[in-house]
Amino acid sequence: MQITDLALLDVKLVQLKVHGDSRGFFMESYKEADWRPILGNRPFIQDNQSLSGSAGTMRGLHYQMPPFTQAKLVQALRGRVLDVAVDLRRASPTFGRHVAVELAAGDGKQMFVPEGFAHGFMTLEPDSMVAYKVTSGYEPKSERGIVWDDPDLGIAWPAASKAGATLSARDRQWPRLKDATDLF
Repeated sequence: MQITDLALLDVKLVQLKVHGDSRGFFMESYKEADWRPILGNRPFIQDNQSLSGSAGTMRGLHYQMPPFTQAKLVQALRGRVLDVAVDLRRASPTFGRHVAVELAAGDGKQMFVPEGFAHGFMTLEPDSMVAYKVTSGYEPKSERGIVWDDPDLGIAWPAASKAGATLSARDRQWPRLKDATDLF
């Protein structure tokens, strides 16, 4: 496993070792001992999966407020996604900035998104499946979000998806970052 720092402090790109042969491939997608230096005493407590039928499906940008903040370890199990993290830590020099990484099934890439960031992804292929580990369970009263297409964020979503993105009613109603009141 190789861990690379991305442009936002504490967000990491993980490259797993993928062992391939004529049968396909094998990789260890998570090994607790490898994550102790990064997570400390915050264990991953839950695994989540989502399946999105259409390319251009948007999920996010979500986060949870204390004491239910979540760190996430995200990977594509099928298809491809553009995975995005937005820094919501007001004291951070990168507040309001984002990183985006393409994750594809079998590429051995994962993105680690720590607490204090909004997270979301857009599917780049039909029937894309994403799995992510979280350090805290879902808590509806703590959930917040930033609207995915906030122009101040400058996220370069796929052009074809901007006009025809598929997203939930809940994700359409999130505020822009400049109007969000609950940040870190």
